[in-house]
Amino acid sequence: QLQLVESGGGLVQRGGSLRLSCAASGFTLDDYVIGWFRQAPGKEREFVASISWNAVRTDYDDSVKGRFTISRDTVKNMVFLQMDTLKPEDTAVYYCAAAGASSVFRSMGLGIYWGQGTQVTVSS
Repeated sequence: QLQLVESGGGLVQRGGSLRLSCAASGFTLDDYVIGWFRQAPGKEREFVASISWNAVRTDYDDSVKGRFTISRDTVKNMVFLQMDTLKPEDTAVYYCAAAGASSVFRSMGLGIYWGQGTQVTVSS
């Protein structure tokens, strides 16, 4: 059973930084796309960033390009999201996710796996 567990959320001031972690277990990520989505109160869940486990390709939403960096540790089976220059509009629950195909991942389609989420709050 594939399991994703996030950690690292919290409260930070505008301009600050946080680093989210996602520990994957129960499967090998060699053929998976893994990354992050977020959902703010009253809004739909949206794509943030992703990384292809074996191709080392990264993708970012335009709203976080230049501020967020996704990376992974293949030995520890973990993925990280370094978030710098945080803004109040980054406030949301951040979810780690994994899927066998990038099309499934970006569309949040059938077969995507989710973590339980971690809250990120950026104060002004």
